[in-house]
Amino acid sequence: MSDSNTTDFTNPSTFILVGIPGLEAAHVWISIPFFTMYAIAILGNFTILFIVRRERSLHGPMYYFLCMLAVTDLVISTTTIPKMLSNFWFNSREISFSACLTQMYFIHCFSTMESGILLAMAFDRYVAICHPLRHSTILTNSVVAKIGLAVVLRSGIPYLPYPFLTRQWPYCRTNIIPHSYWVHIAVVKLACADIRISSYYGQFELFSVIGMDGFFIAVSYSLILRAIFRLPTKDARLKTFGTCISHVCAISPLYIPEFLSLMYRFGHSVPLHFLILIANVFHPVPPVLHPIIYGVRTKQIRDRLLQLFTHKET
Repeated sequence: MSDSNTTDFTNPSTFILVGIPGLEAAHVWISIPFFTMYAIAILGNFTILFIVRRERSLHGPMYYFLCMLAVTDLVISTTTIPKMLSNFWFNSREISFSACLTQMYFIHCFSTMESGILLAMAFDRYVAICHPLRHSTILTNSVVAKIGLAVVLRSGIPYLPYPFLTRQWPYCRTNIIPHSYWVHIAVVKLACADIRISSYYGQFELFSVIGMDGFFIAVSYSLILRAIFRLPTKDARLKTFGTCISHVCAISPLYIPEFLSLMYRFGHSVPLHFLILIANVFHPVPPVLHPIIYGVRTKQIRDRLLQLFTHKET
C-alpha cells in the first residue's frame, strides 16, 4: 500500500471510490443496467411532473405528493448514479472531501424525505377512503404545503450533524473506500477515533425514522382495510382497494431494500462485493419503479400520457 494511503492525515482532500471490489473487470457490463435505470428514472419522473403541471384536473393532494416523490427520486438518483457511472466508464475514482460530505448528506436526507412522502401519501389514502366527504376540507392546499414543509424539515435537520462529525475525525488508515459512492458507515470505519456516537446516532436515525414511518403507514392501512371490509359488496371493496394499489406497490421498492441495507451494517459474514452491490441497487431502484407504478396503475396519469402521445401523432 502506498505511503499516501498509510501516512497519518486529517481531513484528506480526496477519497478514492473503488466501485465494487472484486468485480472491477465487470464494471463496464455492470454499468449498463445502472445507466438504463438512470435514464428511465429521469424520463419517468420528469414525465410525471410535466403531466401533473399541465393537467389542472390533477392539481390535488395525491398528485402534489406524487410530484414531491418525483423530485425526491430525481435528486437521489442524480446524487449517486452519475458518479458511479464515471467510475465504471472512465475509472474516475477520486472525489473531493467536500463533495463526499455533500453526497452523504443528500443521500440520507432525501432517502428519509422519500419515506416521509410515502407516509403522507398513506395519510391521503386514509382520508380519501375513511372520510371521503371531508377529504377536500382536510387536505387543503395549505395543509399539503405544511405537510411537505414538515417532511423537508424532519429529513434535513437530523442529518446536519453527519458532515460536521465526519469532517472533524482524523483518517489515518486509508482514504480508499470500497464503494461506488460515499456511504456514511463505510467512511466511519476509516476514522482513527471513537466513532461510537456517530454509529449509534446513525442506527437510531435509521430505526426511528424508517420504523416510525412504517408503523404509521401500517396503522393507516389497518384503518383503511377495516373501512373497506365494511363496504356492502365485493365489487365496492375491490374498487376501493384498487385506489391504494399504486401506493402499496410504491412502498415496497423503498422499505424492502432499506431493511436489506442493514446487512451492510451487521452482515459481517456476507461477501463484501454482495453487500456493495445491494447498496448500489438500493438507491436507483425506487426512482425507476415509482413513475412506472403510478404511470401504469393511476388511470388519470395513464390517460393523460396516452393523450399526449396520440396528440403528437395526429
